[in-house]
Amino acid sequence: MQEESVASFANAGLALEAPRSRAYAWLVFAIIFGLMLSDYMSRQVLSAVFPQLKTEWSLSDAQLGLLSGIVGLMVGLLAVPIAVLADRFGRVKCIVLMVLFWSLATLGCGVAQNYGHMLLARFFVGLGEAGYGSVGLAIILSIFPPAKRATLTGAFTAAGMFGSVLGMAAGGVLATHFGWRAAFIAMALFGLLLVLVYVLTITEARVALHVHKGSSEAVSGAGGLKNMDRKLLRKIVKALFGAPTLVFAYVASGLQLFIAYSVISWVPSYINRYYGMALDKAALAAALLLIASGIGMAVCGAFADRSGRDAPEKQLTLAIKFCLGACVLLVIAMRLPPGAAQFVMIAVGVFFAAGSYGPAGAVVTNLVHPAIHSTALATLVLANNLLGAAPGPYLTGVLADQIGLLGALQWIPLISIAAALMFACARASYVRDLRRFEATSSQPFF
Repeated sequence: MQEESVASFANAGLALEAPRSRAYAWLVFAIIFGLMLSDYMSRQVLSAVFPQLKTEWSLSDAQLGLLSGIVGLMVGLLAVPIAVLADRFGRVKCIVLMVLFWSLATLGCGVAQNYGHMLLARFFVGLGEAGYGSVGLAIILSIFPPAKRATLTGAFTAAGMFGSVLGMAAGGVLATHFGWRAAFIAMALFGLLLVLVYVLTITEARVALHVHKGSSEAVSGAGGLKNMDRKLLRKIVKALFGAPTLVFAYVASGLQLFIAYSVISWVPSYINRYYGMALDKAALAAALLLIASGIGMAVCGAFADRSGRDAPEKQLTLAIKFCLGACVLLVIAMRLPPGAAQFVMIAVGVFFAAGSYGPAGAVVTNLVHPAIHSTALATLVLANNLLGAAPGPYLTGVLADQIGLLGALQWIPLISIAAALMFACARASYVRDLRRFEATSSQPFF
């Protein structure tokens, strides 16, 4: 009888524990999602004030594009090293340093006195944001079942789109009424407030208690770099690039996001120039397009998870369709005259433009040991930024200086064809690489 009572008590405890665990997991998701909003609000508020900066400092479109692209370049170059440090020293505490850095750098943008000062401040914004997306996502994936990876990857990354929306919309309104400096300062204060909430809520120990059984490695790094010898580094590099599917997925995702980042950066200026809208109204109109993109990223990720339950390669089939669909829709849209029909067509096109990120994130995490998920996702971020975020806005600006912004946006969507080809190559090798990985994934990594 006593044993039955103990068992009954234990079962009751488990019944109470499960909802608490799920609630905390979603709380962690919500806060890290909020910080991702801050990340992109600080990054994309710049696009809302492009017209003011262009007039005040007499800048070319290429110079404006560089202010945007420098952030993507720094994120791309430093995402992997910072993620390695986070995997070894602790993901949770590394995020605090990242948020403080990009928020203070954004504050620096608000007090910049010339183009050189602004470029330097944007350099430091990128330095602070490097690694956040991959490290934050790795924490989220560690406390949820693996079957939700594409959904969570798409939903979390959609925060980038929604953050861009808030940064553009709020930035445009603030810049119109209080000047462009106020827009940057407001974004900085928002990040500092959120990191305070993060520190009071999330710790390494609490997250470690909620790590899902499908992610067997703890999210905090115990060994530090003193154990990061050459043999281990070679092992990490092999894990990140040894499977052909991984390489194809990195390249495909980066090429596709070239389009997404170009549109994010230049749509407010396009609407301002070609629709004749004032800065604040142009920013709000662009925000509607980015909402469509963010919803599309989350919906496409969830749809990919559902379709890939029985045959995982179907996720990549959908990624191919998302790329080609976005290409066709945006090519048609940018050849329509400015107006309601064009605006709707652009909205449908951007709905699919970033939809491939969820499947790409799922493929990467499915083929890499949970202990280095931050590093693997940082490698994906590296590709996204070096192939997408860094060159996209800048090259679009260079092309716009030559043939006009409309002409540039008419050619940019064709890059989706190359992205679709890379996803097709990834699909051809995915099942073979997945079986090979599953045969060894039960062994400890470190």
